[in-house]
Amino acid sequence: MNIVLLEPLGISEELLQHYAKEVEKKGHTFRAYPKDTDPKVQIERAKDADIIIIANMPLSAEVINSCPNLKFIDVAFTGVDHVALDAAKARGIRVSNAAGYSTQAVAELAVCMMISLLRNVEKVSERCREGKTKDGLVGCELGSRKVGIIGTGAIGTLVAALCHAFGCEILGNRRHVTGNEPSYIHFTDIDTILEESDIVTLHCPLTAETRGLLNRERIAKMKKSAILINTARGPVVDSEALAEALNEERIAGAGIDVFECEPPLDTDHPLLHSKNTLVTPHVAFASAESMKARAEIVFDNIWKWMDGNQTNIIL
Repeated sequence: MNIVLLEPLGISEELLQHYAKEVEKKGHTFRAYPKDTDPKVQIERAKDADIIIIANMPLSAEVINSCPNLKFIDVAFTGVDHVALDAAKARGIRVSNAAGYSTQAVAELAVCMMISLLRNVEKVSERCREGKTKDGLVGCELGSRKVGIIGTGAIGTLVAALCHAFGCEILGNRRHVTGNEPSYIHFTDIDTILEESDIVTLHCPLTAETRGLLNRERIAKMKKSAILINTARGPVVDSEALAEALNEERIAGAGIDVFECEPPLDTDHPLLHSKNTLVTPHVAFASAESMKARAEIVFDNIWKWMDGNQTNIIL
């Protein structure tokens, strides 16, 4: 089998070579490339591949259909909305993801953003560097907030646990409530979460149903004192509408890690200039621990698929 890694996995060269040697010991070939989003470059690199590994880089139908030997796409990411699944399905190409590798990392950054915004960390840091005081910037404690979680899968449930440990009241929303969820999560509809929560945090996948979920109308339902956190997917939120709400002080703040496209962003993006907005360039998933866990899952996916026991199945 020809295995082609089309973008770095965020691990050390030493660890990557460990996996490469394991691949070669099993009689397969392994090639690793730097990230390049140009489909023509991707096709040239992957044209003979039986297996393609990507992370969050788009993989188009053009690329998939230009790889005649392709049998398995191994996505080193949780979401797969950047992969042309219809093209893969049409050709019978199997797809797996790396579910669970970044649950801790994403949950921790979401809570970090909550606390940073509530305590005005960026602003008081700037004040301190200017030789000034905290006057007018005394913040609030997380423990006294009601946190609404839209998407209480693995990440959302861990965010709930962390916020519960701080003393927060937790509202949650998910498509199917099994009855096995933690008792401290009070499940309700999305509009109730928006209307009642002091902090709304998004942990839902990007689907046809969730694209544009937080539009102008729904953002208008939030409290003037509320904070929005998005470490899920950028297109779940209408960025223009959110920026307007922030600039007009119709909501108090936002922590945004994801956007409509992958960073680097156009420096004119509205959320880079809106009031009281903490922005990060899609880093929630990326910790030293999560990158190692991801690599382990990715290569385990390959061995399981080769043995006829595919795991983390998308297709």
